[in-house]
Amino acid sequence: MKVLRVHPKDTLPLRQQMLRQGKPIEACVFPGDNDEQTFHLGAFVDNKLVSVASFYFEKHPLMSGENHFRLRGMATLPEHQHKGYSHELLKMAFPIIKQNFCTVVWCNARMSALGFYEKVGFKKIGAPFELSDIGPHILMAKSLEQDTY
Repeated sequence: MKVLRVHPKDTLPLRQQMLRQGKPIEACVFPGDNDEQTFHLGAFVDNKLVSVASFYFEKHPLMSGENHFRLRGMATLPEHQHKGYSHELLKMAFPIIKQNFCTVVWCNARMSALGFYEKVGFKKIGAPFELSDIGPHILMAKSLEQDTY
C-alpha cells in the first residue's frame, strides 16, 4: 500500500460509492475541492485507489485558534476496510497540516465511524445532529499541537 496525493476528481468515484450512494457524481463534488490549500490523499493497493480523504483549510466557528483544517470525504472500499488505510492517510496528512501552521483538524463524523475517529485521537464536540439525506453525524476535532502521529 502507498499513499499519494490525488486530483480532486479521483476522489469522486469512492465518495459516490461509499458516501453518496444513489446520488449523481455531481453530488460528490464538495465546495473547496479545488482551492489552493486543499489537498486530497489516496491509498493505493496494487495500483488501485482503495481509500481517499480530503483536507480543506477551513476554520470552524466553535473552535479556538485561527487556522484549522477540515477532514471531509474519507471513504474506503468495503473490501479494504479495517486494514489501516484511512489511518495511513491521516498519518500522511497531519504533518502537511502542521506545516501550514494549523494545529486543529475537525470533521463532521458519521456516527457509524465514531469508533475510528476516537481511536485516532479525535474528540466529540457537542451532540449528534442529522445531515439531511446523509444521516446522523457528530462534530469531532483533534489537536495536533503535541501530536507525534
